[in-house]
Order: sequence, then C-alpha cells, then structure tokens
Amino acid sequence: MYSVLINAVLSSSPDYELLFESLTWPSDSWPGTERVEALTAFIEGLGPLLADSDTTLFSAAKRKCITDKIDSVIWTQSLPLLSKISAEAGEAMRCRESTAAACRLVSVCVPLCDEAVPGRVARSVLPSLQLSEEEGPAPGRLSVEVASEVMAALLPSLDEQLTLTTLSAALSCIKTLPDALVSKITVRLLLTVLNCCSGARSTSILKLVLDDLCIWHSTDRTPVVTERALLCLTALSDHMLKPHSLPFSSSSSSSSCEPDPRLSLQFWRMVQDGLTHRDSVSRKRALYLLKMCVALSEEEGVDCPLSSSGEDDILFKWASNRSKLLREFWEDYALVMETLEENQIHVVRPVLNRIDTLIQTTVNDSQASDQGLFHPSWLLCVYQRMFHSENKSLMREGVCHLLELRVLQQPAFALAFSEFIVGPFMDVLSETSLFHKSVGQSVGDCPELGAKLQVFMTTFFSSLPSEHRGRMLLQMIQQLCSKHWCAAPLLFLTQALSKLPPNPLLGIDGLTALREVLCCTMITHQVLLRGAAQCFLLNSVLCLTEVSTVTLDDVFSFLVHFRADESLCRGTQIWNQLCVWLLDNEGRFKSRIMDGDCTGAAIKEETVRGYVQSEIHAYLRVPASTGHTERLPDSREADKLARAILLCVDMERNQLGAEIDNSLESLLSLLLDTLSRVSTNIYLPLRKSDKSLQLVLRLFQLGGTPSCQHGGEEQVNTVMVATERLIFKVVDPIQEFILRQLLGELQELFDVERAELYLCVLRQLVVTYSSTPQHHAQIQQTYFPKLIRHSLKVLQEPSQQIHSVANQVARAVAMASLATVCGLVEQKGIDMQSETISVLKSVNDYFYNPVSSSSQSQSSLGNFNKCLQKPQTGDSSCDVGVQGRLLQDWGRIAASFMRDQWICLSSLIKAVGIPESVESSIVPETLKAALSCSVEALALLPSDLVLPVLTFMESVLPQLLLHEEALCAEAVTLSWELVRGLSTNAHDFWPSLKGFISMAFHRKLLELTDSSAPTLLATLKLIATELMELSQSKSGVFGVLLPHCCQTWLPTDRGSGDGIFSSVFSHINILTEACVYGPVFRRDQRLIQDVQTYVEQLGEECAANVAVTSDNRDDQLPRTCVLAFLSRLDPSNLQHERLIEELVMDLLKKDNDISKSKVRYYSNSLQHRVKNRVWQTLLLLLPKIREEFVATVLNCVFEAGFCSNHASVKYLIEWMMILILIHYPQHMDSFWACFNRDHEKTKTSICTFLSVLVHFNVIVPNLKDKDVHLRKALDIILQWCFNHNFSVRLYALLALKRVWSLAGVRAEEGAEGFGGLSTVIKACLNQAEAMQNTGNANKNWTRIQEHFFFGAFHPIRDYSAETIFYTFPSLSELADEEWIPPSKFEKLLCFSESPSFPLRNPAPDLSQLQPGDWIQQDKGEQNKEERWAEVQKKITPWRLGIQEQEPELQLVPQQRAARLGKQHGALLVVASLIDKPTNLGGLCRTCEIFGASTLVLDSLRHVSDKHFQSLSVSSELWIPLLEVKPMELADFLQVKKSEGYCIVGVEQTANSQSLQDYQFPEKTLLLLGNEREGIPANLLQMFDVCVEIPQQGVTRSLNVHVSAALLIWEYTRQHLTSGSRSTQNLKTEEGTSSAAL
Repeated sequence: MYSVLINAVLSSSPDYELLFESLTWPSDSWPGTERVEALTAFIEGLGPLLADSDTTLFSAAKRKCITDKIDSVIWTQSLPLLSKISAEAGEAMRCRESTAAACRLVSVCVPLCDEAVPGRVARSVLPSLQLSEEEGPAPGRLSVEVASEVMAALLPSLDEQLTLTTLSAALSCIKTLPDALVSKITVRLLLTVLNCCSGARSTSILKLVLDDLCIWHSTDRTPVVTERALLCLTALSDHMLKPHSLPFSSSSSSSSCEPDPRLSLQFWRMVQDGLTHRDSVSRKRALYLLKMCVALSEEEGVDCPLSSSGEDDILFKWASNRSKLLREFWEDYALVMETLEENQIHVVRPVLNRIDTLIQTTVNDSQASDQGLFHPSWLLCVYQRMFHSENKSLMREGVCHLLELRVLQQPAFALAFSEFIVGPFMDVLSETSLFHKSVGQSVGDCPELGAKLQVFMTTFFSSLPSEHRGRMLLQMIQQLCSKHWCAAPLLFLTQALSKLPPNPLLGIDGLTALREVLCCTMITHQVLLRGAAQCFLLNSVLCLTEVSTVTLDDVFSFLVHFRADESLCRGTQIWNQLCVWLLDNEGRFKSRIMDGDCTGAAIKEETVRGYVQSEIHAYLRVPASTGHTERLPDSREADKLARAILLCVDMERNQLGAEIDNSLESLLSLLLDTLSRVSTNIYLPLRKSDKSLQLVLRLFQLGGTPSCQHGGEEQVNTVMVATERLIFKVVDPIQEFILRQLLGELQELFDVERAELYLCVLRQLVVTYSSTPQHHAQIQQTYFPKLIRHSLKVLQEPSQQIHSVANQVARAVAMASLATVCGLVEQKGIDMQSETISVLKSVNDYFYNPVSSSSQSQSSLGNFNKCLQKPQTGDSSCDVGVQGRLLQDWGRIAASFMRDQWICLSSLIKAVGIPESVESSIVPETLKAALSCSVEALALLPSDLVLPVLTFMESVLPQLLLHEEALCAEAVTLSWELVRGLSTNAHDFWPSLKGFISMAFHRKLLELTDSSAPTLLATLKLIATELMELSQSKSGVFGVLLPHCCQTWLPTDRGSGDGIFSSVFSHINILTEACVYGPVFRRDQRLIQDVQTYVEQLGEECAANVAVTSDNRDDQLPRTCVLAFLSRLDPSNLQHERLIEELVMDLLKKDNDISKSKVRYYSNSLQHRVKNRVWQTLLLLLPKIREEFVATVLNCVFEAGFCSNHASVKYLIEWMMILILIHYPQHMDSFWACFNRDHEKTKTSICTFLSVLVHFNVIVPNLKDKDVHLRKALDIILQWCFNHNFSVRLYALLALKRVWSLAGVRAEEGAEGFGGLSTVIKACLNQAEAMQNTGNANKNWTRIQEHFFFGAFHPIRDYSAETIFYTFPSLSELADEEWIPPSKFEKLLCFSESPSFPLRNPAPDLSQLQPGDWIQQDKGEQNKEERWAEVQKKITPWRLGIQEQEPELQLVPQQRAARLGKQHGALLVVASLIDKPTNLGGLCRTCEIFGASTLVLDSLRHVSDKHFQSLSVSSELWIPLLEVKPMELADFLQVKKSEGYCIVGVEQTANSQSLQDYQFPEKTLLLLGNEREGIPANLLQMFDVCVEIPQQGVTRSLNVHVSAALLIWEYTRQHLTSGSRSTQNLKTEEGTSSAAL
C-alpha cells in the first residue's frame, strides 16, 4: 500500500524537502513502525528517479541535496533509532518489529548514497559485534543482535575487504557470544555473506569458514565447541555439500578448488563428537551432515579421497565401485543412530541386530583389503550413544553387546577400541544399575554383566598387542581413581581384573594407582563388598606385578592399605597366596638403595628376612630423648612391620616345614632386647618404648586367625604360640613399665592416647596369658590392686579451682584404668575370689557415695556422671601448637571419661551388686537414683558411646519395674530415640541396637501386663512397632528383635514355664508381623543385597567372608526364626494351643483385609507376597490346629478361595482345602455347599474348588459314603463343563477326567448310580479331547494336565517345609527372594522337624520341574528378529521428489475467500514439512478456527485430497494458503525474519522455553516439523526461540497436529481479547470431537 501511495505522490512532482521533513522524526524519539516503513517506501521510490540520468527531473544541486538527505536519514534517523532499540531490550515484540523496519530503511538508503557510506556505516557498527558475553551495549552502541541485523542489511553493498572483516567478526562472535545469539549470528551474517557472493569469492569464504571451525575444534575439543561448530556447518551445508563441477583431490590447494569437508579429518571428528553429544539437537545436526555427505558421495560417483596418503587418519571413504555396499552400510548406520534417540527399549531393540551387521561389514571390509572403507571409530559412536541413553535398559543392552563383541579378539580391533575401553566404557561401567541380576538368575548368582565382564577382560587383554597391555591396564586402574565408583561396579570390575592370566604388567606406578583406589575410591563402600574388592585387587597384584620393577618396601607399604578385619587376614586363602608369591619371587624384587649408599657397585639381592631385619633395626632406631613429651608414634609403621614379620615367618614355615622358634627369636631379637629393658633402663627413650609396645600389640592383633577357619588351624597357630612364648619372657618388664607409667607419670595431653596404648597392651597380655597361673596370680594379686588403689586415690582428690593439665589427664587415665580392669572382670578374665575383686568393692563404694552423708535418703549419687574439666594449658614443656589442637578434641576425652565410668558401673553391678555400705532399706532409692543418672547420661554422652549405659540399665530396670514405672518408661524411650538416631552409622548402630533390645525386651519386661505396668507395656509395644517399621528400610533390625524374643519365650536349652511363655500374648503382633515379614526394597537396595549374597556364596575363596565379622542380617531371618518357633509349639500345651489359634485368626484377618481392600495389587507386589506368606504359615500350623477349631478355619479358607488370588496364593489355598478334607472328612458337605453360591459372584474363582476335585483321589479313601460323594462330584462338575468361561470349562474337564477315573472303576465293579452315566461321560470326554486338538485349545489342554499342581504334586507325600517355602514359590514364579531353601532352616538349631512335617521333601519329582503356568502363551516364535525388522525409517529431506520451482518465490498469494468480517492475528503457520494429508487437514481446520493469518503448505495439491478434506471440513476456503517447497524454506524464513517475524519451533533443546511460560510476539511464524524426522537440522538455527510442551508421561512426543494445536491456542489465548472472541463460538459438527484443547 505504501509503495502505491508513494508512487502516486512522486509522480506529481512534490516538494521533496517537505516530504523528508514530514516523514522523518526527531533523533531522540522512537517512531512507530508504520512511519519508518513509510519513509522507507518514499526513499525506495526515489531510487529509480535518482538513477535516471535525465536532468529534467533533478538538477545536480537538487540531486545532491536529496542524496545528502538520504545520507542524513542513516546517521540521524536509522542509527539513533537502532541504538535506542538496543537500550530497550525488554520490549521484545516492539523491538523486533522496529529493528526490521530500521534495517530495511538502511538497506534502501545505502545504495543511493556515496560509495564510501556503506563502509563508514559498517565500520561504526562492527565494534558492537565484538562485545563479550558478560558485557552489555555501551550507551550509543548497538546490541549484538541489532548489530547483526544492520550488518546483514549492509553486506550486499560492502567491498571484499569489509566483507571478510565482517566474516571474521561473525566467526569471533560464534566463539564468544551466549548460546542464544550464536544461531542468530550464523543465520544473519554467514548465510547473508554467502548469498551475496558467488564463484571464487564464495569458495574462498567457505574455505575460510571451514578452516577456522576445524582449527577451533582441534585446539579446544569440548562439547560447547562441537555444538557451535556443528550449528555453523549445518547452516552452511547447502553451500559446502553440493555436487562439484570437477573431480577433487585431497592434495589440491588451489583457491579455485571448492572446499570439501569430506577431505578434512577434523570435520569428521566434529561429526563423531556430535553423534555422541549430550545435546539431542547437536546429534541431529551431526547425523544430518553425515547423511548429506553420503548422499553427495553417491550422487557424484567419485572416489573419496582420490589419494591414499595418510590412510590411518581417514575416517570417511567412498569407493565408486562399492557404492551399493557403502550405501547400505551408511543407511543402516543412520537408522541405528536415529532409533537410538528413542527411549523405549521395545522401539530400539529391533535395530540392535543391525549393529552386528555394521560390525560384520567393517570386519569383512578390513579383511578383504588393506584400505578399509569403514573406520572402527564409527562403531564406537554407536556404543557411546547407547551408553549415554536415558534408558538404563538400553544402556545395559549396549554394554552387554560390547562385552560379547567377538571382533575384539583381533589385535587390530582390540587396539582400535582400547582408548574407548578405558574412557567411555569405563565411565558407563560405573553405573550401578547395570549389575542387576537378569531374568532367570537366582539370588546369589553372579550378575550376567559381571560374568560377561570377566570373559571380556581376559579376551581383550589377551588380544591386545603385548607392548600396549601394561599401559592400558594402568590407565584402567587410574580411571578407578578419577571418579566416584559405587560398591557393586567396582567389585565386579576388580573381580574381572583378578581373572586376568598372569602377566607382568604393573610396576610401581600401578601400585601407586591401586593405593589410591584403596584409600579414596573404596572408603565409603559397604564393609563386606569393600573387603571382597580388596581381595580381588590383591589377587590382581599377585598375578600382574612385574616384581623386578618394585622393591620389597614398595610391596609392604602397599599391603598396609589392606585391612586385616576386611581382607588380608592371617589364615585366609589370600594370605597363603601372598606367602607363596613372596617365596616364589624371593630374590627377584628390585633392590633398595639405602641412605648414604652412593656407590655404583652391584647391589646384593634382598631377601624377605633381610628386609624385615633391616626394617626392625630402622624402626627401633630413634633419636635420644629431648626432655620434651612427644606425641605417640604413628601406629601405621608398626602395622606395616608387624605384617611383614608375620608374612616372613609364615613364608619360612611353609618353606622349611620345621620348628620356627629359633627362627622367630632371631628375627625378633632386637625387639625382645628392647622390651627386656623398658622397665630398668632409665635412659631408654620413651619413643622407643612406645614403638616396641605398638609393635607387640599389632603382632598379637594381626597374628590371630579367624575363628571360622578350621583347615590347618593348628599349623597356623604355631606361629602365635611361638610368639607368645617369646613375649612371655619379657612380660614382667612390660607390665612393670606400663604400671609405672599409669601410676602417675602420664600428665600431659599427649599421654591420654599413650595411656590407651598401654591399657590395650595390658589387656592383651592378661587375655593371652590368662591360662598361665603364675602370671595370672601376680597380676590379680599385685598389679591390678595397686593400679585400682592409685586410680581411686586420684579420683577422690578434691577438685582444684584451676584445672591443670596434669590433674585432668591423671583423672582421665585413672578412670580408663578402672574401666579396663572392670572390662576384664566382665570378660571372665579375673578370678572372682582374687584381691582385685576385693579392691573393686571400694570403687563401687566410691561411685555410690551420696552427695551429703547426713542425708537419710539416697536420692542422688555423688560420683555418677562426673565430668572432666577443660584444663588451662599454662606453660608446658611440649609443643604448644600441638597441645592446642589436642585441646580442641577435649570433648572426646571428656566423653570417654564418662563412658569409662559406665563401663565400671555396668560391670560392678553384675559382679558385686549394690555396695554393702548401702542400707537395705534404701536400696530401692539407690537403684532409682542410679537409673535417673543413667537417663541423664544418655543425654550427656554422644550417641555412639551409650552402650555401657544400656548394659547398666539392663541390670537395673528389672528391679524397678513395679515401683518406678514412669522412670523406667522414660529410660526405655530415651534409649530408643538415641539408638534410632544411630541408624545411619553402621559401626555403632548394631552393637547399640543389640544392647537396647537386651535391655528393653528383658525377660522381666516382657512379662509385664496391662494391669501391672500399663504405661511401660504400651511403650514397649510402640517401640516394637517402630522397630518393625525401621526394618522395612534397614535390613536386619527385625532379625535382632525376633530371635531375642523367641529365645526368651521358648528357650532351646531348657524347658519353659508357662509364666514367661504367657507374656507372648501381650506381644503377639510381633509374631504375626514376623510371619509375613519381608520388605520390598527399592531396586538399588535389592541390588546391594544381591551382590552381598553373591560374595557370601563365594565362601572362603573370598577372604572377606572370613575376615569380616558379619551379623546375620538376612531379610528372611525373622520368618525362618518365627517358623522355627512355631514348629516347636506343642498343641497339647494349652498356652501353645491358644497362641496357635490367635495367630491363625490374625493371619486370616490380614489375608481378608488385603482381599477386601480396593487397592489393586500386582504379581510380586508387597500385598501379593504378604498373602503368600500368610498361607504358607497356615499350612505349617495346620497339623497343630485342634479339630474343634477347624470348622472356623475352614469357613475362612472357603471365603478366601472365592477371592481373586494370584497363582501362588491360589495353589496354597487349594492345598489347605485338600488337607483339611483329608484329615477332617466330616466337612465334605460344607465343601459341596460352596458350589451352590451365586454363580455371578463366584465367576472364575470356582476354578479353585474344581482344582480341589482334581485331587479327589486322595480325599475319597477317608470318606464314609464314597459312592455318594463321587456321584455328587460328577453332578457338580458336569454343570461347570458348560460354563461360558474357557478357563472354568478347562478346569471342569480336567476334574471330570480325574473323578471319572475313580467313578469308572466303581461302575465296573457294579456300584449303583454310575451305570447310566458311564456312556455319557465317556462320550463327553472323548469329544472334549477331540475338540482340544486344534490351536491354542490343544496347547492349554496339554499344559493344564502337565502342570505341576495337577501332575507331579501329591498333597500328602509332598507336605514338607521344602515344598511350602521353596519349591512352590519357585514353581509359581514368585520373586526368588521369596524362596526359603531348607538350608536356612537347618542353620537354625531350634527348628523342630517331625515325621508329620519333614524339613525336606522325600520325593524329588517337584524339584526337577521348571516354573510355568498353563495359561502362559508360546513365546518361542516371538523372540526371533529378522534383519529387516519393521522399524521406523527417517526421511532424507533433500532427497524428496521436488519439482523445479520458479526462480522467484510467490510469497504473497491471493486470498482464497472473503473473510466475512472475522478477526485474526498475525500468526503464520508453516507446515511445509508435513506430508500426511490427515494431519494437514486437521491443522487447516485448527488454524482457521483460531484465526491464523496464513497456513503454508509444501503443495496446494493437498487441498484436493479426500483425506485432507475429511478433516478440514471446508476450512481451506476461509484461510489464506501459501505454497513453499521444503527446499525453499531456508530462504522463506530469511525473508520473514527480515520482515520482523519471530521464528518459533517446537523442539526440546538446551535453551528451549516451556510453553506455559513463553509470551508469543504478535508477528510469530510457527514452523512445524515432519511427522517422523521432526525439523531438519539445517533449519534449527533459524529459530529465534524453541518452545517445548511440558510432559509427564513416558511417551516422548505428541502428534504434530496436536502439538501445533496447543501452540496455536496458546497464541490465540494471549493475543485475542475477550471482546473479539465473544462473537466466535467454537462449535463442532455432531459426531466429531470437540475443538477445545
């Protein structure tokens, strides 16, 4: 319209200056878009006039004046406006429209000005492109986005130099600007530059861009660089990847030769990096480039590259004579990579077999010729893409596929894959979820991936060229230190390394890397798994170390990091293997260069004994004492040396096989000499004494063997026996030295930890030599009494106002000494008649001494919970800085002081009770005060130190139950809160939990009743409930409570009185919950438990099973324990009988509650498992139920039979019915009555009762009127043979067949009532057999007869614990964690086996069967996959059959129909990529309803398609339609961007915005993708914004029409006012769906 008006005005010879004045605006204002467009149209109209050489129109002066005016418009109108727009970036819609209009004005003005003007304008704008990411536009400067639009407008008018400068600035922007601006720069500048150039100039620009991107990527190969480089390459792909006019050569460097990315190694590295990129858009772009290169190569039919130089560096090759093979390979490759974008494994699995095809093609090609066409790195991209998948199942498929890759047996491929193996493959192996056991594997089996990993490692390292093996192994170990590895992956990887064949691959660097793994990677792992991984690593070291490159000191320094309580324990297999290894390699280790040895003479080979002797000398060589108190030496030195000594002795013992006393004495002579002088030589440095005692202690601690070791135990202990004999010679000097130190010489802060060492040594000596009468008597009669009296004296000293270090340290040492002696008393290490016990009574008097002696009531105790006071350091002879650090830990010292008090108290109350000095009348008050103090101690002590307090409470609580109930309840509650708070600290939680349960569920507390102590009983019940709840998330908790309670109620070692047993009725819920206990853990928790079970199954082969002290925390322990308890109940005992009946009713109620609940449950869900456990327990109890109670039980069983049950539960209920009817046949009439219920209610549950009749042969013998019941059975079965339900008919036919086999015999014998039925039933059965002979009916009829419950199973013969708890669950396809093998019952000594209820099944028939149900469909044919399975294949957009287009695009077609006054927005919907007429028809209808301005199609022929019309319902008549071919879209979008449109796409990218948050500009162009491929990669960078639709489901994408409708409606909602919408009633025709979204 503007152009028409302007032409009219200009044709009338107007006043040009007045027009300029009217259309321009003040430079500081922001004009409307219409005004800018009007000025643009005016100047554009002047163009032809100024170009006309006719001087009649314009004089030279006037022409000059107009030109100056136009020049002024640029500098005073356009650029100031653009600066203002840059400063107002917040108003996005207004800025976009104004920017487009202003840039259009510049592009019109520049050609009419002087030739220098474009350059001046460009030079003024270019600095704005060089802003960094953090900078914003300075005042008066343009923003990067605006500057790029201005430069795009100027580019057609710039000279070559400025064009190159602009190109350089654009490339710089791509590297530095934020992600959101990169695509804008690429599209607006790079594409515009190329569009403005042609011929050689275009070629040079393309070469410059390609070289720049390749150099950038080679110097900085990061994901961000890859992403941006791919964006640029995809945008330029139409220019770079087009057919060449001349054959190309890789060696050609002529500027006239068009650049070919296919010849660039770095280009292909970018593509491969893109294919494995984390960003889906980058992957899409990389695959797009790959497909374009393949298509171009095929189209040209020329070999690529022509030259064969640099063969190893060529990633992409094309041979024209093998075009078909290459095309098929790359089509398969593209299909695999595209399909891997899906998240659902069932979509991806059909194409996984094509990976094998790709691999085989690559192998065949490499074997067929020296010049392989397919580089192995492309296969690695496939695997890496699978490893990065969000779907763990797909990730696992990829890992398993690589592990089974036979091609790695070839050295060339193994080497090509090596960097990938130690890189991405090691990264994905750290994913724990990969190691779940596979379908069909049992608990305790090695996970499938773990087993495959072992084979793979052996194959891979055997296939590698020998010179590369050591380097690869070292890199693999270093990878274990580079990131956090969870326990399960690390365990199986170390196990795989331990299976490698012996080969000298590891040197000192390898040991250093392994030490990092031990110290850092494993530190947080579960103890058993950490110990097992240590064993595997040590095995690897023994097999793979090159001993000539490491010294013995390196080896023993490395061994220090293997913990004796987790892996490297004496007497284990790994210890013995280590001894053999040292013996085999003695003399071959690298020799050490000792300090001061600088000679070049040959160094003598070092033996293990020589090394140990030199180390002992070095260890005991200490400098003279300085007079200052020193810290205790580092115990790790003693640990290293003690282990070296023991290994040396064991190694020599294995070698000599003789007495080793003399050998050991010579080895330890220096240590024994030092120890003999510790108490007499006053000049002996204290540090030397301490180190010698540390070494002795570690020798005793490390020298012991695990109690579970049996084989060779006597031989193993000979070393320790010899050691004990040697140490015994110097035991007196040691004890005298320790006693002297403890009796007042320890007065510095350092001495607190020194006292701990001395007391540990003293305790060790007492325990070791307790069987030596002379030593035992001396220490009990002399040493200990003296130590106790001194300690008591120190503690009784009056408190000082200023607490000195010496005083407080002496008190801490004194209390620790008393605690050590009391601890030995509790361990039975001290004779109760000794002098030590007599002296300890005075300690007891000290603790119970009242605060005030005049007090008549012992309400408080003066010496309970005494605290250490933090001392004043003052002047000290030792290091003040170190003392300060120790004072920071004073809280721990003070806490240990209080804990030691309670160790003494808990031991003394058991050994000597309340002091005799306390009058008997006030003993209750004293106990009350003591309990109050223990409650106070729970609040004062750290949670991990409360165990002695709980032990004390265990002794005191039973004596105060009836008199101090509230206090007892408070003590129990507070104790439970503390113990529960420790649940995340495994080291302290389990000992504390055991102590708490022993205290809170003491025999006396369990005997409480509601009448005697209601509050305390309620507290115990609540705690029991919370314990069971905690056990649902923490394995083993219930396994501590239940055995304790069962042993208390029904001890195994003695008879139980009814008194204690009767208490079970107050806590029957514990038994009920135990019967159905078995938490369903999260998948990750279950994996760890499965792996732990696997490690346990390895037995002594894995030393961790011997070294680690493990409590039984099996989830099945509570059930096995309670079942063993129930098996020992005696039904003749009235108390036992009552318990059985109450338990049965509780279990039946649990089953009924689940059946009646509205919650739907699935196979192997918690509800299913609980029901199964209920009926298993009822089957066990059935023989113990009295006959009178059976009627009640039977009615409940029948009710349960009518409920909907899973197969496993159904079999148990049916078995229960059969056994009841066998043993109590008088209830047969009740069973027949079940068939008379309302058939609508019974439905298919009647199959349960028909199943019972299948086993009628075991019921009939016990019936009185056999013929009557047989006739009754036949009458009932025949009715159900005609049921409409197939399953019911099948069960009925089977029952009829079995029952008639019994009745037929009676008929032949002449029994009445059967003769008339014989012919009919035989005919029916024959006809049924014939009818079942076709299709699935035949399969089901065969299967139901062969099913275990109707075939091999016998209800009486197979009644055993094995059948109920192991065989039935396994045959019923219950999860394997529900199977309880008989061996678990055998481990429980309390399980009572009887002839009526054997543990194991006498017949093997059932155990030999395989799981399965008769309704299972045949899956044999479904698992086969053909190579060309039906999978979705993406289209290649540039290869579509597109007709030739006219040179000029008809962008503005005529409107098709009158608009009838309808309002519509400026939304432009582009659907040129959509090819399904149904989608286009529906989209047309949606666009018309919501008032879109135009719908763009790839062809207007769609409008006449009947499928289009069926959904468009004539809407195409009321909306403008535009035709733009897919190949023209890039140019079309460029034009629309210049018109101010915001290009919006529906795509998930890193910067995409959520639909619910995005505000649509008024001028919006919505680009829709293809139904299969989506939006092509070469158009993605055109977007101004990507919008994603929030999703919650599993399916990843919506139908394209649905997606478009959501966005169109959201646009409409934002832009159409309520007034404009009120006249539009959205109606749909009758029978069609609503248009509401």
